[in-house]
Amino acid sequence: MTVNGIDVASYQTSTFSTSGLGFVMVKATEGTSYINPKHTAQVAHARAAGVTVGHYHFARPGSMSAQVAYFLQHAAAAPGDVLALDWEDTGVSGADKDAFIKALQKESPAHRVLLYCNVDFWLHRDTTSFCGDGLWIADPESDAGHPRVEHAWTLHQYSVSGGVDRNVANFASSDALTAWAAKGSSGAVPKYEPFPGASWFTVGRKSPVVAAMHARLVAVSCNHYQTSSNKDVIGSGDIASYQAWQRKCGYSGAAATWPPGKTTWDKLHVPTS
Repeated sequence: MTVNGIDVASYQTSTFSTSGLGFVMVKATEGTSYINPKHTAQVAHARAAGVTVGHYHFARPGSMSAQVAYFLQHAAAAPGDVLALDWEDTGVSGADKDAFIKALQKESPAHRVLLYCNVDFWLHRDTTSFCGDGLWIADPESDAGHPRVEHAWTLHQYSVSGGVDRNVANFASSDALTAWAAKGSSGAVPKYEPFPGASWFTVGRKSPVVAAMHARLVAVSCNHYQTSSNKDVIGSGDIASYQAWQRKCGYSGAAATWPPGKTTWDKLHVPTS
């Protein structure tokens, strides 16, 4: 099984669809003089959807250590985010590629670091097979999840659809991807409330979990509340807001009605109270 995801840059909107996605990789920087002007908004949009977030840097010829510092300064990666080197410029050597990844791992040891490149770079320019914590391979001529490389892969960019690059991650589930991205760091990634069961969601129930759900629904732009008073008590605002979240997750009809289901609840990432 694989997990669906996309990668975006300044060419894409900051309100891209996150329906059915488990991760979004966002371009942050290029060289030492370019910052994606939509990076902050695109990352915020991805976080609001509860997906794993990644940041990537497009390397240019020059000092690799300076580019690592520039990337980290402007990516502002949070715990559990993924970092990646985009290796496409023919003026950046394989040795430069290795130096960048090693420097990035040294400067940001709590984050997973990936190498992005196409099949030609991997097979004909790379000489070490070094790709940090995993290979993000671009191979649009192969089916999703079946890139034409023998090396183990982590992400596969397999096509462009709707003006967005489509990817799959080599994980059994979004939760498995999130756990891998957390790199086993204790307390680095927030814990989320487990699904309490559909029968738990009764009107009038009072709980700090309800207040936490309220805050998350507002954060993901599904705010249909008339007031913020009694936000720890389930009411009509919670029902309307959660149904908006279900629709945002791609559900419709009977599947987008109260009470919550486990899939949309887990994706909402309600923090433990």
